[in-house]
Amino acid sequence: MFAFGACCKEDGVEERQPSPSTQCLLEARISQPSSMVSKVSSPTLLEALSSDFLACKICLEQLHLPKTLPCLHTYCQDCLAQLDIGGQVRCPECRETVPVPPEGVAAFKTNFFVNGLLDLVKARASGDAHSGKPTCALCPLVGGKSSGGPATARCLDCADDLCQACADGHRCSRQTHKHRVVDLVGYRAGWYDEEARERQASQCPQHPGEALCFLCQPCSQLLCKDCRLGPHLDHPCLPLAEAVRSRKPGLEELLAGVDSNLMELEATRVAEKEALAQLREQAASVGTQVEEAAERILKALLTQKQEVLGQLRAHVEAAEEATRERLTKIEGQEQVAKAAAAFARRVLSLGLEAEILSLEGAITQRLRQLQDAPWTPGPTRCVLPKLELYPGLQDKNCHLLRLSFEEPKQSQKDCEKGGAGTPGGDDSQSQGEERTKIGKQAGAQSLCKDRAPTPKEGKAQNSQEDDDVQIERGNRSNKKKKCKGRGKPISREPSPILRPNLEGSGLLPRPVFSWSFPTRMPGDKRSPRITGLCPYGPQEILVADEQNRVLKRFSLNGDYKGTVPVPEGCSPCSVAALQNAVAFSANARLYLVSPEGEVQWRRSLSLTQSSHAVAAMPCGDRVAVSVAGHVEVYKKEGSLATRFIPGGKASRGQRALVFLTTSPQGDFVGSDWQQNSVVFCDGLGQVIWEYKGPGLHGCQPGSVSVDKKGFIFLTLREVNKVVILDPKGSLLGDFLTAYHGLEKPRVTTMVDGKYLVVSLSNGTIHVFRVRFPDS
Repeated sequence: MFAFGACCKEDGVEERQPSPSTQCLLEARISQPSSMVSKVSSPTLLEALSSDFLACKICLEQLHLPKTLPCLHTYCQDCLAQLDIGGQVRCPECRETVPVPPEGVAAFKTNFFVNGLLDLVKARASGDAHSGKPTCALCPLVGGKSSGGPATARCLDCADDLCQACADGHRCSRQTHKHRVVDLVGYRAGWYDEEARERQASQCPQHPGEALCFLCQPCSQLLCKDCRLGPHLDHPCLPLAEAVRSRKPGLEELLAGVDSNLMELEATRVAEKEALAQLREQAASVGTQVEEAAERILKALLTQKQEVLGQLRAHVEAAEEATRERLTKIEGQEQVAKAAAAFARRVLSLGLEAEILSLEGAITQRLRQLQDAPWTPGPTRCVLPKLELYPGLQDKNCHLLRLSFEEPKQSQKDCEKGGAGTPGGDDSQSQGEERTKIGKQAGAQSLCKDRAPTPKEGKAQNSQEDDDVQIERGNRSNKKKKCKGRGKPISREPSPILRPNLEGSGLLPRPVFSWSFPTRMPGDKRSPRITGLCPYGPQEILVADEQNRVLKRFSLNGDYKGTVPVPEGCSPCSVAALQNAVAFSANARLYLVSPEGEVQWRRSLSLTQSSHAVAAMPCGDRVAVSVAGHVEVYKKEGSLATRFIPGGKASRGQRALVFLTTSPQGDFVGSDWQQNSVVFCDGLGQVIWEYKGPGLHGCQPGSVSVDKKGFIFLTLREVNKVVILDPKGSLLGDFLTAYHGLEKPRVTTMVDGKYLVVSLSNGTIHVFRVRFPDS
């Protein structure tokens, strides 16, 4: 901790606080709202050094030999070599495929900008290899000593640590008296980062010790003085400062264009969500009207009721399907553009001339590519359903309930935007006209028939309607998207179901909505991020909020019951309740605590896995945890009961169980992200069945829960669904969809064998009762 004050000199070493420019910048950032800072201000050197900007997103370590891909994402050279498959590298962040140069990944452009920042960070942490304390770099050269004395100062121009005597001599020498010598403690605290950064010089890779100071215009290559006298002697060259002045405006203009496109994407995304909310509100209102009307008619008309509700659900699902595809595309474009813009802004704000020019070609190409990319058009207005009731309700030949669709009223702002002719606007308009035409045709049909159709006519009519439905589903089945973060396509089609056969046997469960409640409490400093759920006593659940580092207790109807204390610094990930104890994973450890928070034991887990799923055994005195592809089962007293790999040793290294639960019979069900499957195995690790069918929609399987009859409920977060499998591993179909209010579901749990608890990404919890037709 330091206080801002005046500069002072003691024994030839200047000791002072951060520069006035740094202090003003910090005060300005504190006084401005966070949203304004993020949009207006450029990234600071302090932010670049303290954030994860210098960490490789593959190995999560500090960047080593940083190489920049054409998409402007930077990784270690060795990490990129591991991703080289068939002469191509796929960026782990934006998923863009990049061809590898013939010379290998080493031929990718070296990120001199990151190298310069890394040199600054390494200089802070420099010290003696044995004691770890900084030593003087000049004493071994001057006095012939094997090691230097303790360093107390640093020369920013020479980038050397100096002892007190060498610092005094450094300031008195004719050659170095103008060098900037500062206090070492202040330097390592970061007070002089900006000054040290200004004095850094990019070194020529061909001539060690020579700084890059020229740009060869025909070759677009950075040169030192020796390079200038070599093959580039007759080429027109510019000093770096002059070259940056001539090229920087062009980069700034491209960056401004991408910023403008980002604003349009943000506005379109907000409008899409508002249109979807309006559709849901109207659909809920119409659904209520349908229910009220259906209660007043005879039992013979229940078939028409189900038909209309099905039409309403199909329309909402189709609209939400189209909206999700557009939102995914918008968010993907926005993320890619933001990342490129942030990188370019960092380079322009913090990079040296040589660094800016070395990256200028890649940045220009990427920004032009983003600026010229076809952006998503304005929001497509959803066709809103409307219920029409015919007066002759008691005519049994009458269709009492029928939906009609109409376009929402267009505001003046939308009219102006529509008239501007955004790219792709014709497609949106044609889609809206087609939906309006279909709605009018449906409303134009006669609501009542003069006579009842003969069996032959009825059969022909049903056949025609079935053909129309098949054609419509066939068109929708062609619409697929890429799974975010994966290369497999996500299908938005309903899961294949066997409902006609199961309904006849009374086996297929259906959801009955019970409660919904938020989990954010007044004492929370951040928005909840629910990473674990488990039953905790009768009609109660335990919620692991990793963001706020707390285990919260709630009743099923949303009453807050308090917390189970966790050790300080722990961020609980997965949680399971045992007899008078709670087990949870956090920071690569498995904890068992009492309800009062007393730690009974802890076990270290593998560091190769970012999260560890925890599940309680039905007996209540053992807990299972997934560790690097295998399952470990611990007794309540802390000893290891068993350890197995699903499928045996032949499956070693081929499993990654991200979610885990147990069945009432003590078997294990897990979501395997490496095999992209749901695996069911017994207590010895023998795989009983494994599901890899099309019901996963090309997504990674999410959280799993098992009810009292052995039915398995699998979460598919990317498509906002919970699908159901029978105890033998056959897919039965969709159990919950976006129509039930699911939006990015995270984890689930089963309470009392009949209540499915679903947590969403926004911290909300929905509770559904699993009801069987025979119950």
